[in-house]
Amino acid sequence: MTLGSHITPLARSYIEKADVVFMAVSDGFVELWLKEMNTDVRSLQPFYGEGKSRADSYREMVEAMLAEVRNGKNVCGAFYGHPGVFALPPHAAIELARAEGYPAHMEPGISAEDCLYADLGIDPGSYGCQHYEASQFLFYRRRIDPTAYLILWQVGLVGDQSLARFSTGPAYRQLLVEVLARDYPLEHELIIYRAATLPIHQPRIERAPLAQLRHAVVELADTLVIPPAAPLLRDERNLARLAKLDAGSDNGQ
Repeated sequence: MTLGSHITPLARSYIEKADVVFMAVSDGFVELWLKEMNTDVRSLQPFYGEGKSRADSYREMVEAMLAEVRNGKNVCGAFYGHPGVFALPPHAAIELARAEGYPAHMEPGISAEDCLYADLGIDPGSYGCQHYEASQFLFYRRRIDPTAYLILWQVGLVGDQSLARFSTGPAYRQLLVEVLARDYPLEHELIIYRAATLPIHQPRIERAPLAQLRHAVVELADTLVIPPAAPLLRDERNLARLAKLDAGSDNGQ
């Protein structure tokens, strides 16, 4: 996620030894940094276009990478963060390469989720975490547990059904507010979070009540973090059974 620091030695070696490196980053500094490691670095950003379906862009990205694989090249795809988190082309490219008989694998990396836990001081083991893509959260009926953290990704794009937009407006976020209000009071505090991508930057950590989300400035890279709004409820029946097991009286039956 952060330039220069969030990369493993193994990931770096794949970039350095590849015949071709395809990069999915829009930051000029990151592009220059990658070009210091490999002389043939090609950007996947030109496949995006205003009004163009991202589904089409993703297919073209996969085909561009596989074309070089079929030409006998050792190909590396460099995606910011974890290449398998909210990134369709890496999964699709690996699946297609394997289907065609080429060896392919994904090297894990540090994601925005990892940065979120560190920057916000959240331990997912304390209360639990629920993660959803924001638009998917609106499109489908999900059962929310307000005693755990709720993490909504790509909130700046919430409600987009076209796959051709890069942002949606306040009216879309208002619909999200109404859905969340089923489980959270309007005064409940939310956190708008964005991980830092350059060492000189600080993460965005902005707190606001749920009722104000409609008016907040939210961009594509922002994540919505909703802390628990209710205490954990003890399951006395299970605890009683566990007490019997501990005492050796239930024999595990």
